[in-house]
Amino acid sequence: MSKMISLYLFLAGVALILFQESCKNWKKFPEQDIVSSFKELQQKTSSHIGGHVSFAKSHDGKIDDSTYLSYFKQAGQIYEKNSNNTIWCRDGNWLPLGDSMYQFIKNSKWYGLFPEDYHYEQLSGIRRLIFNDSASKSARRDAMLWAKSDIMLTDAFFHILKDVKLGRLPQDSISMRKDSVLKDAFYIRQFDTLIKTGMLTQTIRALEPKVEGYILLKDGIKNFLKNYDDKAYTYVPAPSKDPKRYKELLQKRLFEGGYIATDSIALDSAQLSHVLKQFQEQKGIEADGKIGNQTLRILNTSDRERFIRIAITMDRFKQLPPEMPEKYVWVNLPAFSLQVWDDDSIRFTSRIVCGKPATRSPVLTSAIAELITYPKWTIPSSIIEKEVLPGVKKNPNYFKRKGYGVFDSKGNEINPDSINWNKYSRSFPFHVVQGSGDANALGIMKFNFNNKYAVYLHDTNERYLFSRTDRAMSHGCIRVQAWQQLADFVVENDNSDGRAEMRLDSIQRWLKKKEKRSIAIHNKLPLFIRYFTCEGKNGNIVFYDDIYGEDKRIAGKYFAGK
Repeated sequence: MSKMISLYLFLAGVALILFQESCKNWKKFPEQDIVSSFKELQQKTSSHIGGHVSFAKSHDGKIDDSTYLSYFKQAGQIYEKNSNNTIWCRDGNWLPLGDSMYQFIKNSKWYGLFPEDYHYEQLSGIRRLIFNDSASKSARRDAMLWAKSDIMLTDAFFHILKDVKLGRLPQDSISMRKDSVLKDAFYIRQFDTLIKTGMLTQTIRALEPKVEGYILLKDGIKNFLKNYDDKAYTYVPAPSKDPKRYKELLQKRLFEGGYIATDSIALDSAQLSHVLKQFQEQKGIEADGKIGNQTLRILNTSDRERFIRIAITMDRFKQLPPEMPEKYVWVNLPAFSLQVWDDDSIRFTSRIVCGKPATRSPVLTSAIAELITYPKWTIPSSIIEKEVLPGVKKNPNYFKRKGYGVFDSKGNEINPDSINWNKYSRSFPFHVVQGSGDANALGIMKFNFNNKYAVYLHDTNERYLFSRTDRAMSHGCIRVQAWQQLADFVVENDNSDGRAEMRLDSIQRWLKKKEKRSIAIHNKLPLFIRYFTCEGKNGNIVFYDDIYGEDKRIAGKYFAGK
């Protein structure tokens, strides 16, 4: 035991010595290096660039206590090839390309980016120091200052290339990108293009998605930022949890927003209702002076959070393939919307009903491969456990009322009255099927596509639900209001043999006769089910509820501190 303790103390001592030596290394570079001439400035700046890059390589990208280079390896290759000469500045001044790079960083929110990710505060401080140094002009002759600013601009350039092309979200199982990792050759090639053309913005824009939805969303950012409010506001809880505390926090939130003059004097009910109406009118929602779910949600949503949602959505576009198919179906769950795209234009749009938060509709990529008229519904085991078993235990006539049938593994129908339902809670050895008909939960048309979740698109026997605002109400499948238009488009698109018209006539005949039939689709129609909580419309941005809390989760994991 004593030997183990001695070994531990020895290792701890070694670690302490290494840590102290590492700390000493931070003092390696002087804070300033003022030179007497611009010729000497260029020489000294190049020398410091070489020293910083070398230091960063052996210190995981750090060049001092407050500066970290994300792309020190690629920057090192560029400076080595360039004999450590400056790229963005020269002779005590910023080059036009350096000014352009700085301005791009400053306005990077237009691209769904965050300036602070690209050394903006430090670069801004350096520029202020240089341009405000009217007395001695010493800052303009500080080789250390120019070296650091040049390296940070190079690092920012590479960092922006990656964020614009791939985004900041990890590649997942549905990502359609094949270039999820950018090689050094990519960064060097983009840099060479920049130096050759001198066109910074065009070089970066060439990497953006070409999808129409991305373009429309980006077009709306400038208008969004015109009235951008960067404040962090007090969170207001639901009134039912703690009425007294709720009223205090509500007044504080309204005070922070400038709707009342003080939060120290309690408002009576009439005054509070009047102020809430003003808030609601300003936000363009029903002005009833009451705290409903929509008003509470808007009170608790800041522009800062909205911008993060914009950034997340733009990154989700970057996970799509570089070129979308000519024709495809696009389902956006938070928007409760389905769009059919044909040659870069929307052929038609449909309302949808998607999964409840407890039974979420999955995000996936597939293709519609089959249509079924008057389908049967084989009820998933999860629904049997949560709804069917409790239902039949309460009401013996449950199966008759629902129109469900019970079948064994061989397909033989079993009388529900012959089963002791109290024996089962989870493990259930039978299949429960709802027969075809107008009362079937799938309606009269079903669209099958390959997926591991056993979900599909379909009509519904509860069409009145399409009139509701919040339509997250299903068990996971997606109900389509315009199912007839979708069926027609799928069949018309599958016309390689010239028989589409005949198939459409057959479908109408089967529907009229209420027959269960299926049509295999050979030219499968691509299907994208996605989760985008905002989109661009008419130069503005429309936001949708984060129905599954996905944006909140991602923001906390990948955009913390923004």
